[in-house]
Amino acid sequence: MAEHPAYPVGLRLTGRRVVVLGGGQVAQRRLPALIAAGADIFLVSPSATPSVEAMADAGEITWQRRRYEEGDLENAWYALIATGDTEANTRASAEAERRRVWCVRSDDADEATAWTPATGHSEGVTVAVLTTDAKGRDPRHTAAVRDAVVEGLRDGTLVAPHHRTRTPGVALVGGGPGDPDLITVRGRRLLAEADVVIADRLGPRDLLAELPPHVEVIDAAKIPYGRFMAQEAINSALIEHAKQGKSVVRLKGGDPYVFGRGMEELQALAEVGIPCTVVPGISSSISVPSAAGIPVTHRGVAHEFTVVSGHVAPDDERSLVDWPSLARLTGTLVILMGVDKIGKIAETLVAHGKPADTPVALVQEGTTAAQRRVDATLATVAERVRAEDVKPPAVIVIGEVVKVGPTA
Repeated sequence: MAEHPAYPVGLRLTGRRVVVLGGGQVAQRRLPALIAAGADIFLVSPSATPSVEAMADAGEITWQRRRYEEGDLENAWYALIATGDTEANTRASAEAERRRVWCVRSDDADEATAWTPATGHSEGVTVAVLTTDAKGRDPRHTAAVRDAVVEGLRDGTLVAPHHRTRTPGVALVGGGPGDPDLITVRGRRLLAEADVVIADRLGPRDLLAELPPHVEVIDAAKIPYGRFMAQEAINSALIEHAKQGKSVVRLKGGDPYVFGRGMEELQALAEVGIPCTVVPGISSSISVPSAAGIPVTHRGVAHEFTVVSGHVAPDDERSLVDWPSLARLTGTLVILMGVDKIGKIAETLVAHGKPADTPVALVQEGTTAAQRRVDATLATVAERVRAEDVKPPAVIVIGEVVKVGPTA
């Protein structure tokens, strides 16, 4: 038997009895997939890891706190044998053979009737890799092949076109703070499948160079009709291309719903019946301070953080921000789009009780090769911005966390 390769097959285990012997690390790794498959899982083990115990407490598995006994595999469709007792494993695999139950053994693959492949998932596809040479099994190589295939499918470097008709529509994709490696896996895959990409100035621009030549890239910053009509024009462009049956990605910086006007775009699409997928992104409000060595929360320093738009000054009648209340908070204040208004913001915070010596950090072009950090206080920040010529995009962090750093 060992001279022949294993026959690959997918087991449909929903509602079917699966017996797992042993509650250690092997079971901890394998149980989530069995739970996701809908199996009726019966665990036999005198002890279990905390994670396995939590699965039992949650009702995801049935746990018998004892050692294996003859008959435990009755009515099972599949068995995973992973105890630390070789003799018990041998008896259990012998029972599996008698009962014609496919059986995996963690301690002796040669005595098993089934092997667990290295598996991964990408958008409805399960990749399962088995070594074809029974005598030369190399689990690390198998896992490496699995990882390469899954990663390629996820980031679009391994192209596997859909042969069924795709449903046209729009994806609002959060591109993250700027570093192209910080876009989500799903966002990168949707980019690779797009026919049209409408990109923000603050989106991860380097990713656009990777798109195939046939993809139409539209710079949202250059859509006509002027500054105050730009959003309306962007909505129209999304609708126009989607109605042509194209797959459209609206690539935005950060997260679509954090000062990204993503809901406005979704509402416009919904009004005309165009389906829309929202892919969250890493917000610059958290990631940029982190990249500059600043935690927005820290034990004993800040128990909360507040993210505020600074695109209008505190004394502007359009402002919706309660600046006096923010001045009384003891946590971290993160301001986006506030570089040109920081002087007025600092004055307002101090006027309402925030200490003038409160630390401030400005992080320009965060997560990119051009990143730089400028430190100040509320009393000095306006002058520091002028002296250092700080330009947007920059994230402003106000609070004691600015002074928190690695200890020697």
